[in-house]
Amino acid sequence: MQRTLFEERLYVDTVGLLTVFGSEVLGTAILILLGVGVVANVALPKTFGNGGGWIVIIFGWGLGVFAGVYAAASSGAHLNPAVTVGLWVSGSAEYAPGVPVTFVNTLVYFAGELTGAFLGAVLAFLAYRAHYNDPEAAGTQLGTFSTGPAIKSTADNLITEIVGTFVLIYIILRFGDTPSELGPLAVALLVVGIGASLGGPTGYAINPARDLGPRIAHAVLPIRGKGDSNWGYSWVPVLGPIVGAVLAGALSHTSL
Repeated sequence: MQRTLFEERLYVDTVGLLTVFGSEVLGTAILILLGVGVVANVALPKTFGNGGGWIVIIFGWGLGVFAGVYAAASSGAHLNPAVTVGLWVSGSAEYAPGVPVTFVNTLVYFAGELTGAFLGAVLAFLAYRAHYNDPEAAGTQLGTFSTGPAIKSTADNLITEIVGTFVLIYIILRFGDTPSELGPLAVALLVVGIGASLGGPTGYAINPARDLGPRIAHAVLPIRGKGDSNWGYSWVPVLGPIVGAVLAGALSHTSL
């Protein structure tokens, strides 16, 4: 008997779930390790990259995307819950070749992305532990892990994240369906472009896992003088990208 669309969304396909989870963990961990790592190199005291500036940061993140997409090709290299949500909303039949869009598979992607983001941030901390614990870094470490607004204005910050994520997800869905299909270099350059043009107000999370995973890591890691994790702002880089992804998914297959 043929399943309804709703039943298809809930269908449990256990084949390859571990592969999908592992692929997303690995790819997202590499992305966050290199992304948090470049910010740490630029922002923390006494590193060789200290003071390198915004251009270094956005290219570091772009190269992190490049490496992560290559590493996670078997799962479509979402590396970002916004990509997963965008595909769901667009009506795509698959998240990657052989991976149907189902409720359970959606949760597997989310779990892999958040786990990978947390692990990547922990690895970046271990690489820069002496610099994180330097007394000169006290109270500034959060900015290497997660995003924050240059000017705090909740509505404006939310709009910035929505717009930046919309651009990312719309281009991916319109021209490639998944990041791995669009290609690592194209996605990396797209992220660099978004960072250069739209990253100034909020630090451009454009990825709920990219912000939430490292923010959790900051909260639990034993970092000397780290201060709080600014949970009051944490919903903005989660909700904004999700809204942007929903809009992009809804418009990706129109005649526009």
